[in-house]
Amino acid sequence: MSKLYVVGIGPGAPDQMTLRAREALAQAEAIAGYGVYVELVRPLFPDKEYLVTPMRREAERCRAAIDAARAGRTVAMVSSGDAGVYGMAGLALELARGQGVEVEIVPGVTAALSGGALLGAPLGHDFAVVSLSDLLTPWERIERRLELAARADFCVAIYNPASHRRADYLRRACEILLRCASPETVCGIVRSVGRAGERAEVMTLERLKDYPADMFTTVFIGNSQTREIDGRMVTPRGYRDV
Repeated sequence: MSKLYVVGIGPGAPDQMTLRAREALAQAEAIAGYGVYVELVRPLFPDKEYLVTPMRREAERCRAAIDAARAGRTVAMVSSGDAGVYGMAGLALELARGQGVEVEIVPGVTAALSGGALLGAPLGHDFAVVSLSDLLTPWERIERRLELAARADFCVAIYNPASHRRADYLRRACEILLRCASPETVCGIVRSVGRAGERAEVMTLERLKDYPADMFTTVFIGNSQTREIDGRMVTPRGYRDV
C-alpha cells in the first residue's frame, strides 16, 4: 500500500526532532509542507523532492502529498510541533479516506511542551490549549473557551497570540482571563523555540496584557497555584502535600 507519513518536526531545531520523525523523513522520497517548515528540514535532506504550498493552501498540500503517495511513492508531510496539535494530521486522514494510502501519524513535540520546558514547569497540573487565531474558529467561541478555562482554574497555553491583523488579541484574551484570575497570576512567554533568538520570560498576567507578542510566541498563563521559583514558572501538582 502507498505510504504517507504526517510528521511533527518539533519546534524547528534538528536536534529537537524525535528519532522517529527523522527516520520517517529519511525514508520518504518526497517531503510536502508549508514553505517555512520545509526550510527547517531541507538542510538535513537536501536531495529530496519537495512539494511546497503557501499558508491557507493546506487542503491543496494534502492532496498533492496523497496523489504522490498514490503514485507509489513514500511521502512525508511535515508540520511544526506535533502534527496532531493544530497540524495536518486530521486533514490528511480526512482526505486520504478511500484513497488506498496508508497514513502514519508521527508525533512531534508541540510548543506547549517545548516552550514549557524553557520556562520551567508551567503545565504541571491540568491545562487547556487555546489558539487565538480566528481564521477557522469564530472569536466568540475562542472567548467562551478562555472564559471557561479561567473559571475552572486551568493553566492555559495560548498559540497564535497575535499577528499584524490581530494585534490586540492577546490583550483581549488577558482581559477575559482577568475576570476570574488575579492580575498577579504568574505567566510566561516563549519566543522562537528551537530557533535563532529563542528566549523565555516570566511575568504577571497584568504585564502580559501589554506584551508585544507575535506568531512566533507561545504564551503560558498559570493557575491560582502557579508560582515563580528562582525565575522559573512552576505549577505544583501537589506531591509535597501527600
